Amino acid sequence: MKVTNAEIVISAVSKKQYPPDHLPEIALAGRSNVGKSSFINKMINRKALARTSSKPGKTQTLNFYKINEMFYFVDVPGYGYAKVSKTERDAWGKMLEEYFSQRENLKATALVVDIRHEPSADDVRMYEFLKFHELPVIVVATKLDKISKSKRASHLKRTIQTLNLSMDDIVIPFSSETGEGKEEAWSVMRQFL
Repeated sequence: MKVTNAEIVISAVSKKQYPPDHLPEIALAGRSNVGKSSFINKMINRKALARTSSKPGKTQTLNFYKINEMFYFVDVPGYGYAKVSKTERDAWGKMLEEYFSQRENLKATALVVDIRHEPSADDVRMYEFLKFHELPVIVVATKLDKISKSKRASHLKRTIQTLNLSMDDIVIPFSSETGEGKEEAWSVMRQFL
């Protein structure tokens, strides 16, 4: 997909603030610092629309990015970051529960994991949560450029097995550095838009 227009529309904390225009949405979920912002930036060919940070836990709102006036990427707060207070974590949990369980515009969720590491218990919980809510899941395994080509198949297999993916789930190995996996990601996401 050729992206000619991309903008952040709103950073929301409740459904009262969600965009009212009924465009389809693809959420991006994953632990803090897994590369969700880099994924968005690579997909839309922009260096810094979605802000990246070396400090985990920076995204604390639902960030709605309107793409080509056609749909939204929705970057949700990362999970698994210890230096956030329990009160903040609970607030994020309620915000995410509300979004994932009630948002009719949500068409699929890209669960972003780091291909270099076995998916965490939080990744597994997030996957199970999305499946519980009967949401289509696209697993995006980032940082592909950081492992050798000879190890890719085994890392991918480990990701699939640890998450216990169902047959209809799609896994896309992806590199924000090289763009590998970008065309496949657009091809898969188009099906939900």
